[in-house]
Amino acid sequence: MHLKVSEFHPELQHQIPALRRRTKLMRIPGVVRLVDWLRRREVGADVPELSCETAFITSSLDAYQIRTRIYKPKSVDTPLPCFVYFHGGGYVMGLPEGSAEIIKQFIATRPCIVVAPDYRKAKTRPYPGGFQDCYDTLIWARDHADDLGCRSDKMIIGGHSAGGGLTAAVALKARDTGQVDVAFQMPFFPMIDETQPDDPARNIDPPVWDTALNRMGWAAYLKDVRRGHVELDAYAAPARAASYAGLPPTITYVGSKDPFFWETQTYVTRLRAEGVEVSDCVYEGCYHAFEFLGDSGAIGAEARRFTFDTYAEYYDRYTAP
Repeated sequence: MHLKVSEFHPELQHQIPALRRRTKLMRIPGVVRLVDWLRRREVGADVPELSCETAFITSSLDAYQIRTRIYKPKSVDTPLPCFVYFHGGGYVMGLPEGSAEIIKQFIATRPCIVVAPDYRKAKTRPYPGGFQDCYDTLIWARDHADDLGCRSDKMIIGGHSAGGGLTAAVALKARDTGQVDVAFQMPFFPMIDETQPDDPARNIDPPVWDTALNRMGWAAYLKDVRRGHVELDAYAAPARAASYAGLPPTITYVGSKDPFFWETQTYVTRLRAEGVEVSDCVYEGCYHAFEFLGDSGAIGAEARRFTFDTYAEYYDRYTAP
């Protein structure tokens, strides 16, 4: 279904033509890989305001070395909460350095040690590669808490888009195994439902990330599932989970013109029905990642304010020793 410019939030309409052109380019075979390759120039870039390090974590899946960035406040007197952050990119592109400004703002809002894996994208190894990299990073952070200067309990997990999907998946496994104490999770506009419903209302063409790109991302991530080599389970697509009972308190939001709008709303409804505390917002007329792109005006500022204010509230309530 084609969305008219007038259907989007007034403060975002001026950006839509240019963003749509970029989105169309991303659908061309090979362009996603090219974009991801170009972003690799950011590997190792530090944030001047923070202490930054790189660690390599051995994957429990196949001994792959997971390049992981660690971000800390420059002065740490006592052990801080650990926040394991998973970047977005549709399971097919991206790296933690691309989320450095977001990570910096989380640390400025409430001090923490951020551990951010450069998990494998689908082209390198489809599911369960990226998921297992993320879960292994969480376990590694727990086991190396003393070296990192953080606590091993009441850990925080979060991410945007595909990173939100990985957050939801990691939260499920942490609940199922009981291996990690997760204080709260922040799966922002999460990519959690691999199905492509026949309902025409869900086949939409907003800028940045549309239904066509969503199909491409899932097809790549679930390549080994569709070959019959790997089982499709709730760790691959958290919307498939039979129950969300026992998951940690949750912060999320989504735009009403985001392809992830419906699955995020279903996720929130199910979480609440199963007794999980949720703080969420829906931003009317807003597309995917609107708050981070260009001049998003007051509506973008509102989404960012919700993110960091609610994070501060949950931090104060749920990470106290």
